[in-house]
Amino acid sequence: MENRSPKNWSRVQRQLTPYLFLLPALLVLSLTVFYPALQAFYLSFTHYDDLFQPPKWVGLANFRRLWKDPVFWKTLRNTLVYLSCVVPILVTLPLGLAIVVNQKLPGIRWFRTAYYTPVIISMVVSGIAWRWLYAENGLFNQFLKGFHLSKDGIPWLTSPKLALFSVMAVTVWKGLGYYMVVYLAGLQSIPAELYEAGAIDGSDGLRKHWDITIPLMQPYLLLVAVISAISATKVFEEVFVMTQGQPANSSKTIVYYVYENAFGTTSLDYSYACTIGLVMFLLILSLSVLRLLLPSNPLQSPNS
Repeated sequence: MENRSPKNWSRVQRQLTPYLFLLPALLVLSLTVFYPALQAFYLSFTHYDDLFQPPKWVGLANFRRLWKDPVFWKTLRNTLVYLSCVVPILVTLPLGLAIVVNQKLPGIRWFRTAYYTPVIISMVVSGIAWRWLYAENGLFNQFLKGFHLSKDGIPWLTSPKLALFSVMAVTVWKGLGYYMVVYLAGLQSIPAELYEAGAIDGSDGLRKHWDITIPLMQPYLLLVAVISAISATKVFEEVFVMTQGQPANSSKTIVYYVYENAFGTTSLDYSYACTIGLVMFLLILSLSVLRLLLPSNPLQSPNS
């Protein structure tokens, strides 16, 4: 027994060591993520609009209010429209760019840098710059007027029909370079021998990408689709900087509506904001579960 005891203790130490290394991170996550999430879940069943007063339990009253709230349904619709428009573009267009920058051409590194630069620019800076471009006397309208394509210009951010799509353009512009790099990693893992064999069988030019590239890039396509969908669901900075959800709530998204209820100038309804956030959490959770169902390592070599 005396000989076995040190061995057992040594085995227990080896088993506990990884968890001891994880303990600091788990403590930080508990204080900054897990506890606030549980607190927000609790507040969604209360009425809490005063920091100096304790929340009052109201049960499902906030959810009944949510069900009858036309602004919430409009923000949900805007978010779904955002998903349906932005995600297909960010799945397909960066793949074409990745195919272009994967070629061995003079100055291709500068081309890659140019497309990746928007990724590292702050969204606040990008939003302000694009707001200037979209202004009544901005560059876009000056171009249209200069070439006599429009007499008075286009109300990019002041038209209820165009505001949301104008904000979408900024999201797409910011995301192109990032997803291009993801696709580029996949393209560079495809053996050149496959394209050579395909050329012998008559699969050359653009057809080789349909026959070889796209089938082998399916894990990357699924990965980008889910990541871009989650990002589009959480869009906030673009809306805050460029439109603040206006005009007539036409560009207001779920995340911005949460912010507006919790920290808006006319409302400090934290409990109702938590209720909206719970709906957003369920939407993102469904997308995250979809991500877990994808191949465990989409960045590995296709022929491994």
